[in-house]
Amino acid sequence: MKPLPLGVRVAAGLAATALEQARRLPQQLAGLPLTVVSEAMQLSMRVQQHVTELAIKGDDVLSGLRPAEEEPEWATFDEDETPVTTSQEITEQVLADDPWEEEERAIAEVPEFLPTYDELSIAQLRARLRNLDVAQLEELLRYEKAHESRPEFVGMLNRRIATVKAQS
Repeated sequence: MKPLPLGVRVAAGLAATALEQARRLPQQLAGLPLTVVSEAMQLSMRVQQHVTELAIKGDDVLSGLRPAEEEPEWATFDEDETPVTTSQEITEQVLADDPWEEEERAIAEVPEFLPTYDELSIAQLRARLRNLDVAQLEELLRYEKAHESRPEFVGMLNRRIATVKAQS
């Protein structure tokens, strides 16, 4: 038997392929939206990559034509700013200048009735102040002023002392 002409064979193959595709069409339709979205996202990412590559090349070319500013006007750095001195630093400086104050500070010990005072947060200390009398509060105040002299602690102790004295 003589083979059929090429055109007839190609047409028969094309018809068979179309029939197979038609049979698979219901399965392909279910995944079609996902496929379309996926391909669209891939295309979008490729375009973004090309745009970014072009921008980088453009930056390289333009940087050779125009020299960069040594230090832009809008740029500020921590070293450029005037340091702010806190009251704690001022207190430490005064204490460092006065050897007697430094010695008194070293001699003062944590009050026995509250040995964990140095580790307490302000909220933890506030909770313990209700159980202390005026003498104990004044001792804590002297200790705080001699050591850390934290304004929030000193203020809280002063207010508590005034409250306890007013209630007496």
